[in-house]
Amino acid sequence: MTAAADLILHGGEIHTLGPDGDEVYEAVAVRDDRVVGLANDYDAGFLGGTGTETVDLGGRVVIPGFVDAHTHMEVVGQHGVHADLRGASGPEEVTERLAERASDLSEDEWVLGFGYDESQWPGDADLSQADLDAASEAQPVAAIREDMHTATVNGVALAEYGDEMPDEDVGEDGRIVEDAVEVVYDATDPDPAETEALVRAAQREANAKGVTAVHDMVRHSHAPRAYRELEAAGELSVRVRLNYWADHLDAVLETGLVTNHGSDMVEMGAVKTYTDGSLGGHTAKLHEPYADAPDETGTWVVDPEELAGIVERADGAGLQVTAHAIGDAAVDAVLDAYEDAAAGDAGQRRHRIEHAELASDDAIERMADLGVVASPQPNFLKWAGTEGLYEDRLGTERREASNRFADMLEAGVDVAFGSDCMPLDPLLGVHHAVNAPADAQRLSVTEALRAYTSGGAYAGFREDEQGAIQEGALADFTVLDASPWEHADAIADDVDVAMTVVDGDVVYDGT
Repeated sequence: MTAAADLILHGGEIHTLGPDGDEVYEAVAVRDDRVVGLANDYDAGFLGGTGTETVDLGGRVVIPGFVDAHTHMEVVGQHGVHADLRGASGPEEVTERLAERASDLSEDEWVLGFGYDESQWPGDADLSQADLDAASEAQPVAAIREDMHTATVNGVALAEYGDEMPDEDVGEDGRIVEDAVEVVYDATDPDPAETEALVRAAQREANAKGVTAVHDMVRHSHAPRAYRELEAAGELSVRVRLNYWADHLDAVLETGLVTNHGSDMVEMGAVKTYTDGSLGGHTAKLHEPYADAPDETGTWVVDPEELAGIVERADGAGLQVTAHAIGDAAVDAVLDAYEDAAAGDAGQRRHRIEHAELASDDAIERMADLGVVASPQPNFLKWAGTEGLYEDRLGTERREASNRFADMLEAGVDVAFGSDCMPLDPLLGVHHAVNAPADAQRLSVTEALRAYTSGGAYAGFREDEQGAIQEGALADFTVLDASPWEHADAIADDVDVAMTVVDGDVVYDGT
């Protein structure tokens, strides 16, 4: 006799988003953390027993749990611990939020804020040192832009740490980029207890956004320890794939870490490296100059020769590699390194390119031929409008040729969506992908959801048990209060996460 299900969700629309098509059921049954049945409501009644928990969905929509293929969970947690600058309307509001945070701290503590985006402010408004001096003239203050490559600091921070910052990365009015920002990160590294608090805050936000698994980019961090301790205590409510930065490569090799090893909740992923910077900071590496800076083509954070060495070492050890590359020159350099190191076998490793915002036609074809996974962020399309950041930095032609998700899928590239925590919100990303300004960028609702579910599962070698609702799969679900198919033009406004299930447990209930 078949054992009764532990959990049955019924009375809804269960979208499998499976590899053979999106089948729709009324109910799904779970036993021992796995899907054991998909049925209509009547037949689902035979799968339960006296100890079965049942949830009436009331017509809500269930999809596979969102897999965020590129995020920084500590940064997500920062929004819940430090000053949250997301959505600030301009410099004055940033100052107010930082000043409020400063009032809670002692004079020797850093005042940190995360997530501002000046491209959304009216006119030419931008942050300056004076704005941060107004928040505090006694404490070091830093406002980190949402791309995490750019920041603004006050006079105290420059006086105390300016000598450690490379001159070329320090601009006017307290604005800093790249390695200068790293100085701030190094000076404010959280200890293990603080890191655990950040991780707890991040997983609460992730669960509330329907995220059941993340690929976390970790560097000089206590986060891996925090994840494993939370798992041991039964308090980890999001699956974590750890992508260690390349400056940990020696340690990864010495300790014998292997891609895909770990538990169902915490596993080793890829070795992650930079190539270039960001479009916002004029540091993404381009073949042709910036439209608004005709003498600049960006910066190599890791030059092609060094990149090739990292890829060769990691690939030779059987490790997956993932490389940050935004500009077209950077994307080409990554593909060159993958092709040389893997000798045509990059697909076996499922090497990845993070962002790939300006991949050319040739690069997209090479990605498909090599089996390289594209890991872009659809929420970046907020900058792709006619008056957005991309128009300023790139001009119309290159703006319309950015983030070409439809072209990638048509070419056969595997696409795994992530948020880069700008913000961590898959439904926002799905909305932007479905309503993108250019045809080459625009996906159907089903395609966008798959990129945020089975796409991430494939990038993490878990497509057999994650990313689709099918018998034997992990019981990871996102419950939506409305159908994104029926609200395609307003997903971000009209569709919310009602419930999140991870490993068969309801970890968020907003009903």
